[in-house]
Formats: sequence, structure tokens, C-alpha cells
Amino acid sequence: MGNLRFFSLVLPNFVFLKTLPHSLAYLPRHPEPPPFLPPHRPAPPTAPWTLPTAPSTPPLPLTSAFASSTSTPRAPRRSQTPSWGSSSASSAAIEVMKMLSIRSVGLSLSLQKGLPLGSGLGSSAASAAAAAVAVNEMFGKRLSVEDLVVASLKSEEKVSGYHADNVAPSIMGGFVLIQSYEPLQLIELMFPAEKELYFVLVSPEFEAPTKKMRAALPSEIGMAHHVWNCSQAGALVAAVLKGDVVGLGKALSSDKIVEPRRAPLIPGIEAVKKAALQAGAFGCTISGAGPTAVAVIDDESTGHAIAQHMIQAFLSHGNLKASAKVLQLDRLGARRILD
Repeated sequence: MGNLRFFSLVLPNFVFLKTLPHSLAYLPRHPEPPPFLPPHRPAPPTAPWTLPTAPSTPPLPLTSAFASSTSTPRAPRRSQTPSWGSSSASSAAIEVMKMLSIRSVGLSLSLQKGLPLGSGLGSSAASAAAAAVAVNEMFGKRLSVEDLVVASLKSEEKVSGYHADNVAPSIMGGFVLIQSYEPLQLIELMFPAEKELYFVLVSPEFEAPTKKMRAALPSEIGMAHHVWNCSQAGALVAAVLKGDVVGLGKALSSDKIVEPRRAPLIPGIEAVKKAALQAGAFGCTISGAGPTAVAVIDDESTGHAIAQHMIQAFLSHGNLKASAKVLQLDRLGARRILD
């Protein structure tokens, strides 16, 4: 439960694409072109090049912008060089081009990160999702949603492991349950349209490397805790389908396996959770591997008040400065927003 992240947020993460005829795709830290792309050749002096698309799809402009959210982007706080994101984006773009059998066209990707790195918010997955959807859009939207998830999965595998808990909801939106990987089976959990759900995300200025946080997990799990966490996972799914935000928050806060091991590695996190609940949150837990704390509520203004209490708790009990965002559940996922 502590790292059960299968929801999509309205988070800013943009990829801008420009087609480069007869040129190489942008590949950070890869000096040699991938085998499916031809060697660089200067473009012949002809009329402006246009993008080939499926017969039923109108041609798209050479330069377009795509995004996995509609929020205003901001600069990452920790790393000034978003290498994870650029690597994820380029890898996902290449996988999509392979699936589409694109062999003679290169792409230049410009990634505008709106997520802090190493914060437990799925930054690399957001980059991969944005790039995969963008490339598919540019070449006529010929791939299915599942294809895009597979392409992003292969990108994620190189960065943080073969898991779809971030890329699937980033592409599909809303809540997604990964039933299996062999074969890949994704189940969309429809949160009722008439219900409101907001996430209060408070990120302290503190590094929590995923490798270190994973190493803290137990190698064996007792039967009692196993049964308890399975029960809470079931309760969480039921709460999502019913639109029961109170029940969702309760299940989210009831982990007995992951969070007890990770919480001691994040200064002040227990006080932050307590502050969130006392301020009116329905639940609070560690987002992913941390150090971001996430609380759930059904009202945006209340969410902002809860965020201030959580920020103060990080400062008072963990001696950490923190910043907060209150974001609504994104039901659409990665999508094109600019022509």
C-alpha cells in the first residue's frame, strides 16, 4: 500500500517535438545512432518537408507541442539537469518509432519538466508517457493505448524497473489496476464523474533515492501483514469505484509492510501525516518511494489549508523546507494540447 500508485494527477510535463528529415533522433548520452535509423544525410534543397501520415489522418504541422497535463510547468527543484526525464522520453519515443516502423525520420525532443526529480511522483514515467503519446500523435495515432503503455514500460525498465504503476495511469488517466504483466492486463477503475478528488502533494527538500528506499523493504512478509495489506488494497479499489473518498483515504493510510520501513528514512514524515489528518485530510501516506507526502481530500480549498499544516510539520519536526501542490485527479491522461 505504501507504494501503491495507480492514479493520474494533473501534473505539468511537456514534450515538444520537431521532425528532422534524414536526421538522427535526439539520444542523450548515446553517441551512436540506433540501428533502425539511417546514417545522417543532409536534406536535399527541396520544398518544405511534410510529415507522412495515415491516409485517413490529416497532415500534422512539423512542430507541435504535447503534454501529459494542462498545468503550468515549473522548474525542477533538485536537479537542474533532468537526465532521467530526457532519457525516459527519448527511449519511449524510439520504442514508438520502432512499433510504427519509422526508419527514415528523426525527431528532436525538447522536454520541459514540471516535476521534481527523485520525489516519488513518477517523474520519469511522466516523461516517457508524454513522449510516447506525442510521437504516436505526430505519425497518425496508429498505436493503441496498450501499445503506448508497452513502449513506455520499456523506457521505464531502463530507469526504475519494469513496472506500469506510473506509466499506465499517466497515459490512460484516472485509476489503473495492473492485473498482470505476462500477458499485460490493465483494468481501468472508473472514479464516479460526479465525485471530486484532490491530492495534496507536499515535497520536502530532501533526497530519497529509489534504490535506497527499495533496499529498506523487508525480504519476507508475515502472513498477518500480508492478509491485512491485501484487504486494504481491496478496500481501496472498492472506494475508487464507489467514489468513497473517505474510504480511499483510510485504505491509503493503512499500510503495514512498506511505509513502516520507509518512514524512518524521511525526517518528520510521521508528524506530517498526523498534521494532515488533524487538518481534515481523509488519508495521508508516502508517495511512491518518497519523500513526497500525499494526502487526499474532496475539496480544493481545504486541500490548500491542509498543505500549509503539512509544510509546517516538515519544518518543525524534520527541519526540512517543503513546497506543496493541490491537484485534481486527471481522468484523461497524456494528451495533445497544442497544434
